[in-house]
Amino acid sequence: MKTDQIFKEKIENSTDFSFDADVADVFDDMVVRSVPFYAEFQRMISEQAQKYAKPDTSLYDLGCSTGTTLLLLNKTISPAVKFVGVDNSPSMIGICRSDIENAKFKRPYELIVSDISKSLEVKNASVVVLCLTLQFIRPVNRERLLQSVYRQMNKGGAIVIVEKVLAENELFNRQMIEYYYDFKRRNHYDEMEIAQKREALENVLIPYKVSENLKMLEDAGFKSGEVFFKWYNFAGIIAVK
Repeated sequence: MKTDQIFKEKIENSTDFSFDADVADVFDDMVVRSVPFYAEFQRMISEQAQKYAKPDTSLYDLGCSTGTTLLLLNKTISPAVKFVGVDNSPSMIGICRSDIENAKFKRPYELIVSDISKSLEVKNASVVVLCLTLQFIRPVNRERLLQSVYRQMNKGGAIVIVEKVLAENELFNRQMIEYYYDFKRRNHYDEMEIAQKREALENVLIPYKVSENLKMLEDAGFKSGEVFFKWYNFAGIIAVK
């Protein structure tokens, strides 16, 4: 695993963060050091997917990046379930494909380069996962995306979402962000790295409150939305069609 040093040196002309080849190359290290309890909520996604993934249906990972979620799910989900990974970054899909081939999947699978904020086709899905994905969809497109997932997935299927979130109260929001930066410091990001990445993400990653995410799911038609994970400004939500 290559170490993330994307923001280690001073960047004179900051640009918006993108999941290009350089980021894809260090993504696995970046996400472990930048997202609290990453391994644990991946395990929780797998645990919940087992309840809803039905043989002869499909499981979709929207924003699959390097395939961490699919690789873990492969160990616990019936091989009769087809996996479909979708990401708009060809570099991410390339790494994902290589890792899946090395893992020698015994199930049908498909990897697609596509921008889900523009169009989305979901076929025979019993589970749809958006792990740290919805936060990168422009707000104007989020409700439409969730409505599209709801319309196309199987009745009784589950959607599992993990997001960076805002606190419901502005006072606690500021505190939680500071606790989050402390987490990054503990994982050996220095002040310049934290500041430069924050600036690069400012117009790209736009978090919602937990209540706003739950409301979007409800408005899309999903029922029984529930928070299954919460750490300061990160949350996991599951809902059922």
